[in-house]
Amino acid sequence: MHWHVLSFLGSSWGCCDGPQKSDDYMIQYISNVNQQGGIVSIDPALIELFYEKQLLPTGLNQAAPDPLYGNKQPVFRKVSGNTRVTIFKGRHDVISCVKCLSRVGNHDIYHSPDNFYALYLDCRANKGDWWWGGMHVKDANLIKKNSGGAPMPVERRVIDTVKWTMKKYGIDPNRVYLCGNSMGGSGTLGIGVCNGDLFAAIKANVPAGIEHVSNRMYFPPHPLPNNIKFADPPVVIDYSAPNDGWSAGHERFINAMNERKYALYSYWGPFGHANNHSKILLINDLINSFDWLNVKKNEAYPVFSNASCNDTLPWPDKLTETAPGQINAFFRWKLISDSKNKLEMSLSLVTSNDLKTKFDIPKEATADVSLRRIQKLRIKAGKSYKWSYGTQKGKVKADENGLITIPGLKISDKEKTLSVIR
Repeated sequence: MHWHVLSFLGSSWGCCDGPQKSDDYMIQYISNVNQQGGIVSIDPALIELFYEKQLLPTGLNQAAPDPLYGNKQPVFRKVSGNTRVTIFKGRHDVISCVKCLSRVGNHDIYHSPDNFYALYLDCRANKGDWWWGGMHVKDANLIKKNSGGAPMPVERRVIDTVKWTMKKYGIDPNRVYLCGNSMGGSGTLGIGVCNGDLFAAIKANVPAGIEHVSNRMYFPPHPLPNNIKFADPPVVIDYSAPNDGWSAGHERFINAMNERKYALYSYWGPFGHANNHSKILLINDLINSFDWLNVKKNEAYPVFSNASCNDTLPWPDKLTETAPGQINAFFRWKLISDSKNKLEMSLSLVTSNDLKTKFDIPKEATADVSLRRIQKLRIKAGKSYKWSYGTQKGKVKADENGLITIPGLKISDKEKTLSVIR
């Protein structure tokens, strides 16, 4: 069996309901446990008991410290079914994040499937790590300190920690994903989009700002240097609310993703800065409709841009709009083959039989379709390639970056095979 890792970036205000302990109390308590050679190993159902009783639950196995982390011993380790969760000493951000696992409806994006490893990280414990190395419009100091294309030390440590976890636990390198809420959503976009050679797909819940990703990816108004080349980015899922002040500038992010021909599934509605999926789904029932955890880094995927079925963005001047909306929500694909001389992929629109939604699902739509993460088909910049899709066919020339884009492809709810031949 292959193992997968799902990395979570949390926000500072992600505390859960129930008994609370101060940061200093928790750090001192954890320090006392560590000094006695013990590690807190606890099932999520007992997290409340741990906080209330201030004692280790009896009958649980204690895990040995990990020498690769030196003095930074684990403070939480859980094994349930096929899932193993290990958390290293931080401050309250990571503790409260994990506490959310005890109840559905509390920061649902933190909840990992049972067949995944889940790695939870903290950006508060080390001075200078705040906002995951990014910035937002409400903090001039962060903008001054962290702007530009170069990653900050905390971003490099996030990447190194994910890679260490992959090696330590034998993680399938093609099934690594990143997600986060609020500040963690900002970090997910800022760290994730520019590391497509690591993450298969990423998902951001109400990201608190798009400045981080805009800087690292040189999205407008930042000019892209001629010598900067990015790996094909992960497939990106983003859901934000126009009535949430943290979503400001989303039109710049969405437009930049479209212009760069980067894969984006975007959903919105007036759900504010929410983290409870059941409540968000009442407003926009599409947020979990795309199976992002089935995207594999070693498989080609299509990018849909300028689609005719996209809704009009509420940003920047229709923030009181109450209707939910979407970008690219109805497109689906399946990779059929990827060989040295030919690539085949089925493309279609989802049907009402496969997706129950309040949205009107179109029967047909047009979109420019680009192909990324091609593994074996040899694509050379400036060279022309034949393509066919049902009765549609033609030739397309790869751009200066070796990207193939088929303009104005008509896609229906009937699966057809897109073929590109060398």
